[in-house]
Amino acid sequence: MGTLALAAKITHVPSMYLSELDGPHKGCRQAAIDGHVEIGRRCRALGVDTIVVFDVHWLVNAEYHVNCAPQFEGVYTSNELPHFIRNMPYAYPGNTRLGQLIAETATEMGVKSRAHHDTTLELEYGTLVPMRYMNADRHFKVVSVSAWCMWHDLKDSERFGRAVRRAIEQRYDGTVAVFASGSLSHHFADNGHAPEFMHRMWDPFLEQMDLRVVELWQRGDFATFTRMLPMYAERCFGEGGMHDTAMLLGVLGGEHYREPAEIVTPFFASSGTGQINAVFPVAPLPPGA
Repeated sequence: MGTLALAAKITHVPSMYLSELDGPHKGCRQAAIDGHVEIGRRCRALGVDTIVVFDVHWLVNAEYHVNCAPQFEGVYTSNELPHFIRNMPYAYPGNTRLGQLIAETATEMGVKSRAHHDTTLELEYGTLVPMRYMNADRHFKVVSVSAWCMWHDLKDSERFGRAVRRAIEQRYDGTVAVFASGSLSHHFADNGHAPEFMHRMWDPFLEQMDLRVVELWQRGDFATFTRMLPMYAERCFGEGGMHDTAMLLGVLGGEHYREPAEIVTPFFASSGTGQINAVFPVAPLPPGA
């Protein structure tokens, strides 16, 4: 029925918005912005109608949640970094039907999930930043999924991702892209030191771990990466517990996935954290998935 056309792990650093503005940081994240524009271009070429974002800035304490309002519109200021993103207008169409199918399918697969369409839930910047550069013309419908899962197991998030794939391919009549919107390692610069780490990693250990992970992705060694993900998320301060990444792995086939990732925006440091834009080729799922 439906088609999963593109999957990616993407950055959403707020300095991308800062990079647009006149001042000392103007242009500093142009490579990341260009990466988003390129991914958006590919989505258009593939006929994508809806983008599903696993957003690590949407915190939940129980169950899995899907924001599938029919329309999103507002003016956003980050409560986390209000000096980076402030008064940013946005407006995107939603996809209520797809969001409901995802929640229904996940619940049937044993991962309790809820779709919210008649709601005042707003979008978080893990969704808003990439949509600003990929979807400025409102070409794509948007569905946002909570991926800062405080009391959840990574295996459940992987199963949720598998449900997203099943909902798209078996129940939805359309073409979809799925993004894990979050960092690699995620230790911010400690208070008082942020300016000096604007373009640096917090610690060489974190940088080396991130580079090793990128190497595994480029080799298609997801058997190794899937096994190391829980420890990597814990020891390297994974953003949102890296539940976005676990969901993406579930979409792709988990430890059975073997496709080499394509790096669209090379690994870079931002405020102490590790960032990347990487496309993961969509391959058929193994039997029984």
